[in-house]
Amino acid sequence: MYYRPMLCRVLPGFGLILLVSGWNTFGADFSSAVNPTDGWKLAADTKEAIIYSRQHAESRLKEFKAIGAIDASTYAVHGVIDDFENYPKFMPYTLECRLLKREGDSMIGYQRLSPKICEDRDYTLRVWKKSWPGPKGLTYLSQWEAANELGPAEQKGIVRVKVCNGTWLLEPDGPAKTRATYSIYSDTGGVIPAFIANHASLTAIKKLYVAIRNQVKDPKYAAASPASPALARP
Repeated sequence: MYYRPMLCRVLPGFGLILLVSGWNTFGADFSSAVNPTDGWKLAADTKEAIIYSRQHAESRLKEFKAIGAIDASTYAVHGVIDDFENYPKFMPYTLECRLLKREGDSMIGYQRLSPKICEDRDYTLRVWKKSWPGPKGLTYLSQWEAANELGPAEQKGIVRVKVCNGTWLLEPDGPAKTRATYSIYSDTGGVIPAFIANHASLTAIKKLYVAIRNQVKDPKYAAASPASPALARP
């Protein structure tokens, strides 16, 4: 079943972790598995998430894959990631999010981040979504890539990010638990030393998982769940 995306609802959390990551096999697979033979190395094992990294081809920037458990259904977590209009209220670094248009089976959206440690960054993304049922419930996949040519022109004082590719994979681990896998590759925009960017990514990814865990506690995200009695009413 194919769903129209609600833009970078992510980001951030789709394109959120811009200053840090890399992913030279974007679109190759959407598994939460991490195979050391593919170059993945453990970067951090924290309460927020287990984070892996590997070197991006022809770049000193690394690509990242994070896996963390969230105590909520995949439907609810998906709802948080899709809550684009409210990103500036709960997603770290997010200053502005704007839906630009629907186009075919995708949506186009603009996002501006204010990382504090450097100038603001911005980019436009094209986002696709897909979901499918399994024995434990619905799995959701969000996939995005940069589409700056479809968004606002570059602005003075804001650094344009040229590359931002990634996915969210939300797999059910029971009726009220989600295995959330976040994969991202992005350039930094501007001139930021790779070692600083790579280190900053670990902090940013942790904050991303914390933000989603906090936000998903809002009952509104589970109110219209497919398993909700409200949907069973005639």
